Amino acid sequence: MTTSINGSLLRRDFMALGGVTAAAMAMPVLAQPRTLRIGSTFDDSGAEKANGNGNFRGASAYFNAINKTGGIGGAKVELVMADDQFKPDIAKKNALAFQADPSILAMLNPLGTRQTAAIMETVQDMAIVGPNTGTAGLHKSSPPNVFWIRASYDAEVEKLIRTAVTLGMTKIGIVYPKDPLGASVLAGFQKAMADVKLEPVILATTPGTASTEVEPAAQAIAKVQPQMVVMVLGGIAPLFLKALRAAGGTSTIYGLSISASPANITAMGDSGRGLGFAMVVPSPFATKNELVRRYQLDMAASGWSDYSTPTLEGYANARVLAEGLRRAGAKVTRASLITALDSITGFNLGGMTISFGNGNRNGGNFVDVGVLGAGGRLVS
Repeated sequence: MTTSINGSLLRRDFMALGGVTAAAMAMPVLAQPRTLRIGSTFDDSGAEKANGNGNFRGASAYFNAINKTGGIGGAKVELVMADDQFKPDIAKKNALAFQADPSILAMLNPLGTRQTAAIMETVQDMAIVGPNTGTAGLHKSSPPNVFWIRASYDAEVEKLIRTAVTLGMTKIGIVYPKDPLGASVLAGFQKAMADVKLEPVILATTPGTASTEVEPAAQAIAKVQPQMVVMVLGGIAPLFLKALRAAGGTSTIYGLSISASPANITAMGDSGRGLGFAMVVPSPFATKNELVRRYQLDMAASGWSDYSTPTLEGYANARVLAEGLRRAGAKVTRASLITALDSITGFNLGGMTISFGNGNRNGGNFVDVGVLGAGGRLVS
């Protein structure tokens, strides 16, 4: 079962987790099997809903699958969600509620730089697995209960710039929000440019991650006409792209992974074809990878066919957490789960390998570049 933080059921499309149906819920319950409860706070109603909801759906697909085959050590996994509206103060409040509930063993897939920072400062006695932010400063300074699976934005930016240079592009700019996320990515961008001995041709900003005031940045970039622009924008990426093209900008756009949500791809439409994006998981259509094949099967079994990088990232994160739960044994506690996750090294997901151990908390380093093709498919 998937529940909200106050215990009420989520919308119908998440009710199937663990094979629980409305009819079954109405039947008398003679015995309740042990349940492994996992908290998840993310934006389910604001500008980053597509990314947060995608992560959650991917994780749900994996736990649906293992619950149908008996769960983990005979225990079913229950995801408890809370909408933080992409607001750090609400994310912190939700995290405190999870921390106060002794039945919650860990947190999965928190979304956003400021939100993750607030959660990290608040909760240090249970595992926080798979934060959906690549902000390098958080990766480097996080406490030992935080387990990172996605690569940092620094690694994404370096991959994008080196790809552009390989293709002969040397006039490179960036558009980023004036907030902690943007400041962190800007530092990584400047280092990556220095490594290839280039100077940026423009540094354009928007007021913040969720701000829709994108026209000034778009007009500034159109005036300079760089060959390539690194786009450090999430839910407002389609607005920026539209504004850039309306201003006469013809630059090739390479976006961070947060730009490639299904909602963004749909909103971009035909104007998005040919755009490049960093990917911290393989293409969700690359069935050469075992991870992707299992993901597609488990998504389909849950009745979902909206394959995307956010759902695949949530799915991969859930698999890592599940491995920790298995290693923690039958009497798993918050402390034993942290120890079990720390023991994971060389864990091959079938296209990605995760290694923690010896205090290392940056378990993944997968970065690829995909191009948006026909039908909204992100292929590499």
